[in-house]
Amino acid sequence: MESVLREAKQKYDEIPSAIKDEVILEHTPLVRYIVNRIAVRLPSHIDLDDLQSTGVIGLMDAIDKYDPEKNCKFKTYAEFRIKGAILDQLRALDWVPRSVRQRSRQLESAYGELEQELGRAATEKEVAESMGMEMDKFHTLVNQVRGISMINLEEVRGTNSDGESAGTFSDVIEDANSENPFDSIKLLESKNLISDTIGSMPEKERLVVSLYYYEDLNMKEIGSILGITESRVCQIHTKAVMRLRGKLKGMVDL
Repeated sequence: MESVLREAKQKYDEIPSAIKDEVILEHTPLVRYIVNRIAVRLPSHIDLDDLQSTGVIGLMDAIDKYDPEKNCKFKTYAEFRIKGAILDQLRALDWVPRSVRQRSRQLESAYGELEQELGRAATEKEVAESMGMEMDKFHTLVNQVRGISMINLEEVRGTNSDGESAGTFSDVIEDANSENPFDSIKLLESKNLISDTIGSMPEKERLVVSLYYYEDLNMKEIGSILGITESRVCQIHTKAVMRLRGKLKGMVDL
């Protein structure tokens, strides 16, 4: 189907509806998979059918904006566009209490500032101490903010000077072949910083990030592999995200 889409993009100014319908039909399972994957971390009152519809809109947007000349497979590009649309919808719903968002920012700032000072990955005990918290309260905090950690890696580019969205992490893929030298340099710096940060994470955090984002396993599957509970995997994932967000904070003006 990708070859058909590529050919249509080169042949027509606007892709025929019949081809669009075929692409949508073929990638509907991908939309469903992404919705179900995100839904694991959402409260029960969120309507998954609405997210499914939003995901399809993201897929249609991917079809319209896909550029065959860029070195990116359509499925990869579509996945990021679908995720982006769903996450935009979740942000619009504003389902996370403001107090939780504030605590999340405090936690990521603590990680970022402490690791910059130490020049290495900070332990959870060190972060807790820097925040003036006992370990049990620190773990409670991590549990409180873990519900929004699944969207944090999609927001690493923050906002621009006008307060508008500067694009999600998924846009990095779209900009991979940017002709703007500044954009290319910033992209390389972002990729290098992300790679270095993940590489310096404690072993379990690094494994969880790898298994979740690159091997596409869910929290329960990761727990089985590592021999820990699903809840503990969620905690480790949250700390990894906060650590990465803290490192990127200064660079992308989060």
